[in-house]
Amino acid sequence: MTANVDQSGCIGCGLCADTCPEVFRMNDEGLAEAYAEVTPDNQDAAEEARDGCPVTVITIE
Repeated sequence: MTANVDQSGCIGCGLCADTCPEVFRMNDEGLAEAYAEVTPDNQDAAEEARDGCPVTVITIE
């Protein structure tokens, strides 16, 4: 599965990167980005990051 962050709406809170660093990280502009695929091993954490995003800009497909 692939995670995506709509950076135009990201507020840079870092919650996703803290919750699931295996998939999300903060870039040089201070915005979140998905840099790795969602796997069975990290799916629960990735979904928790998506569900916890305060501006709901994360999708997982």
